[in-house]
Amino acid sequence: MIRLAARLTLLLCLAASPVRAEPFADYLETLRPAARSRGVSDAVFDRAIAGLTPDPQVEALTKRQPEFSRPIGAYLASAVSASRITSGRKELEKAATTLQAIEVRYGVPAEIVVAVWGVESNFGASPGSKDVLRSLITLAYIGYRTDYFAREFVTALGILQKGDVPRADMRGSWAGAMGQTQFMPSSFEKFAVDFDGDGHRDIWRSLPDALASTANYLSQNGWQRGLPWGFEVVLPANFDYAISRHSFADWAKLGIHRADKGALPATGEGIMFFPSGAAGPAFLATQNFAVLKTYNNSDAYALSVAHLADRMKGRPAFVSAWPADEQPLPREERKELQQYLIKLGYAVDDKEGRISFAMRDMIREVQARYHLRPDGNPDWALMKALRGGPDAR
Repeated sequence: MIRLAARLTLLLCLAASPVRAEPFADYLETLRPAARSRGVSDAVFDRAIAGLTPDPQVEALTKRQPEFSRPIGAYLASAVSASRITSGRKELEKAATTLQAIEVRYGVPAEIVVAVWGVESNFGASPGSKDVLRSLITLAYIGYRTDYFAREFVTALGILQKGDVPRADMRGSWAGAMGQTQFMPSSFEKFAVDFDGDGHRDIWRSLPDALASTANYLSQNGWQRGLPWGFEVVLPANFDYAISRHSFADWAKLGIHRADKGALPATGEGIMFFPSGAAGPAFLATQNFAVLKTYNNSDAYALSVAHLADRMKGRPAFVSAWPADEQPLPREERKELQQYLIKLGYAVDDKEGRISFAMRDMIREVQARYHLRPDGNPDWALMKALRGGPDAR
């Protein structure tokens, strides 16, 4: 009965998706040439796919991504809990020697590296137990970003070919993110390092490898040594919300100051950022915040990593309250918003619902057109205006 129920669940799952016409086994075979081109032998390919079947749980999980669906204040309360702050401080102390060496080599602060580890897998306690190959091929087969996940599947086969991890140990999340710091196979291939010197890049069992790989990832994606990620700020009463980018010196001239009473940096630039709109906290973010988003392209995720790092180092909690009644735009509505921006002539850099700083500047201009407060936050008021026509004036 259990086996029958699983089969029925899988059939229902696949029936609801734009699945390829060919049987699953035949689809696997279509990827063999790509694997061969990456140096994967037929023997490794055959061992990797032996007994492989689609995972009926995976499609449902694509629709439950809290960093994109929960109010950001609620997400932060969970991600930056008191217990996680305490655990993070202990981990900083336990791994201090390794972290110091990592920071010297890659320029990424120890607390940032540990915060990524904490948010991704709760400091290694929850790295994911799913078969990475099964997750990746399921996503490709059901039509969820097929090209991307098919490439990741083939890349994962290449990792097995090189011998960094045994097939049975390649475990991770439903989306194929692997190990203690949740690298996709392509990120592992580009950025994983053998920091402990044992001849293998092992982000599953070697903490030095996992933490150093994360630091290398951030460094290679543009982390600037010595630059803060940003900070919460307090706005003057007459603040012009249409302004988004300035040097810190110019922000100071406009009456912006840090909520923690610290001084603004003497040099550099900050981007005004309202993750929950003007009703919530305001931040000046730097390039390093954008680098955190390359790890997971979510404002909630990047802010949780940044804030956890700050709290582990004894810095204060955010001062302003998060809106209690916030209703974030779901991903489908944000994708719809991006299509509206394209129709209005904007060069949108993402069509999957992820909102960059450049896109927030576009949103500011559209909000101003519809006489909404131009805080750059994608919200229901803007969607209502856009759905009402090209110009609501």
